[in-house]
Amino acid sequence: MSSEASSLQHRVDIALAETPPGHCVWVALSGGLDSSLLLTLAVDASRRHARPLRALHIHHGLQPAADDFERHCRLLCDALAVPLHVERVSVDTSTGEGLEGAARQARQAVFRQCLSAGDTLWLAQHRDDQAETFLLAALRGAGTRGLAGMSQRPPRIGLPHRRPLLGMPRAALEAEAARRGIDWIEDPSNRDTRQDRNFLRHRIVPLLRERWPAAERSLARSAAWAAEAEGLLGELAAEDLARLGGQAGCLRVASLRRLSAARQRLLIRHCLDVQALALPPAARLESLMAQLEARPDAEVCVRWPGAEARVWRGALYLLPTLAPLPMAWRFDWDGQSPLVTPLGAFAWRLQRDDGQPVRLRLAPRQGGERLQLARRGQRDLKRLLQEQGVPPWERQRCWVVWHAGVAVAAGSPAGWLALAEGWRAS
Repeated sequence: MSSEASSLQHRVDIALAETPPGHCVWVALSGGLDSSLLLTLAVDASRRHARPLRALHIHHGLQPAADDFERHCRLLCDALAVPLHVERVSVDTSTGEGLEGAARQARQAVFRQCLSAGDTLWLAQHRDDQAETFLLAALRGAGTRGLAGMSQRPPRIGLPHRRPLLGMPRAALEAEAARRGIDWIEDPSNRDTRQDRNFLRHRIVPLLRERWPAAERSLARSAAWAAEAEGLLGELAAEDLARLGGQAGCLRVASLRRLSAARQRLLIRHCLDVQALALPPAARLESLMAQLEARPDAEVCVRWPGAEARVWRGALYLLPTLAPLPMAWRFDWDGQSPLVTPLGAFAWRLQRDDGQPVRLRLAPRQGGERLQLARRGQRDLKRLLQEQGVPPWERQRCWVVWHAGVAVAAGSPAGWLALAEGWRAS
């Protein structure tokens, strides 16, 4: 066995040994060289480090050869005695992410659906893939996060995964597959140079390799340096967040602005990461930075797909995209059964102090509602919410609870916001 072949098996053995006993390893199996070899190596490793092992094939249905991929995966898994799960997906190309991006989103949705808590997903990318990823990121003007390419170990946040073969060149994988007599299927779409990655792989990288024979190794090394730099930046951002109070969803603007502009941007991205929220495009982030200097009474809101930022009362709030409460929505409720709204279901209760059964009607806040408060008389709901410091976006998602035509409470996904005299909530 060659030293590279030994290294391949050793890397897989280490990755499997580090998997907690009893937790399943899922190998993403496309039917190509990389994943077919990874699964074969994983089976060998499982004889030395007993771990549950399964294969997952995603049938995209994007080309006639898709059925051939599935057939090959079934034959390979039968030969290796590995359970195979096949998931058929529909790729939505209307999202603006392009075919590659849409297919990636579809795969990630399947991964999240299939893996249980504690499971790990294994992906078969290798060093040449890493070099291509680095080039693509550089050509798109990415920062250290993009230049860092693909991670070999599980991310701090997100789907747990490993890439045991990431440091090995494709040539080593080809040699080991030939030595073992492993068959695989070449994806015809990999020759389509209209796709950016394929263009780099077939047109640009060969020219680079001709001039610099170690091009892929050098590019992958640069990705590793970028990953290290990204890790250090993450540590710096975590320290800044701790100094600013430790609340990733709410930063005091005055404290944030004491940092340099670069550290402000870094901290905002870090806080979004901590909350598993989407990062903003560069232009959106710059727009947000500019609006941090808005006058105190301005209601700043900067949105991007999957998240939004708001500035209110001297604080920057980083939030998931907030859905509005439909103005036509109505809900009849007994105050005890689960409260179901278009914004979610809540295990909250509302009852009269005397314990008498009630028939309640919930509706969105229209404006002008008044509640009877103990020792304060009739109070305008809008003013009550302002006095309690309820943010404007929660006021906009507020519903009012009516009993016999009288407003008795107000609530939102944040909880109960106001209660009338004679009522209690839990």
